[in-house]
Amino acid sequence: MSTAQGTFDVTMRAEPPYSDRDGVTLARATFDKTFHGPLTATSEVQFLSVRAGEHAAYVALERIEGTLEGRRGSFVVTHLARASKEDKTLWIEIVAGTGTGDLVGIEGTMEIQIVEKQHRYTVTYTLP
Repeated sequence: MSTAQGTFDVTMRAEPPYSDRDGVTLARATFDKTFHGPLTATSEVQFLSVRAGEHAAYVALERIEGTLEGRRGSFVVTHLARASKEDKTLWIEIVAGTGTGDLVGIEGTMEIQIVEKQHRYTVTYTLP
């Protein structure tokens, strides 16, 4: 298992909600990210969300392209998150079989934290 940590910048392009009724709002957005550190890469995130009062959730697909600790290629991650007043959870997994170039065979997870308005990532991964 290897671990890479760094920061990233993110720009969001939100669309108007595509469904908003009975207190439940469904929406789409696209995010562009630029990763810095051992993961030097860019990505585009396709994001779907739901908000219902104090509860929210999202799912997303993200293709990350660049260099991870000197290995050039790309891979795809899935996001699954939910939040309420009491709890927040976020799962981000590298999709097996999506690695290209020097990243063929990559598997693992990614964590995201926001510390003092700075976005930080941790990628924990294996390569054959």
